[in-house]
Amino acid sequence: MGNKDARRYPVISLGAEHLVIGHLLRRNILTYKAPPYNEGYDLICIHPDPRKSSAQIHVQVRSRYQTDSDRAFPLKEKYFGAFHYLIVAFLNNGYYYKKHSVREGFKEPVFYTLPLEFLKKHHQTAKSGWERVLTKGLDDEMEPYKNERGFEIIATKLGIPYPGTESN
Repeated sequence: MGNKDARRYPVISLGAEHLVIGHLLRRNILTYKAPPYNEGYDLICIHPDPRKSSAQIHVQVRSRYQTDSDRAFPLKEKYFGAFHYLIVAFLNNGYYYKKHSVREGFKEPVFYTLPLEFLKKHHQTAKSGWERVLTKGLDDEMEPYKNERGFEIIATKLGIPYPGTESN
């Protein structure tokens, strides 16, 4: 299997969605997968106690499997109103563009929970019409949205206290 063949497997993007679900559940955010090919969002997040909140947060999940990717991901502007947050999962499954073995680039995945304002600011439409969000070189700007800090944004928005800290 050549490096380009790995992109043909839906398992990689589905795996990213399930990784995100696992991390959100770990933070006590009740998370459901939307039906396949649902337009605009992949996940629905709610408070685990229906007596405390009926709010929902819709999350779009995007992923890049290559550790050496350009850290851009496709996103059409027409979907901006369909979700509240986009979580991009950089899966870091290995090097696919460098002259190293694929396995040398294997690292832990990194997640960013990006708000709509960030996405609009860094969205670009190429001359070919291909739309994407550019994140390369934005490490400092993206730091507040990284991993647990990003998941905490959703928990706070839903009013979910950190497990074990709520008063009885």
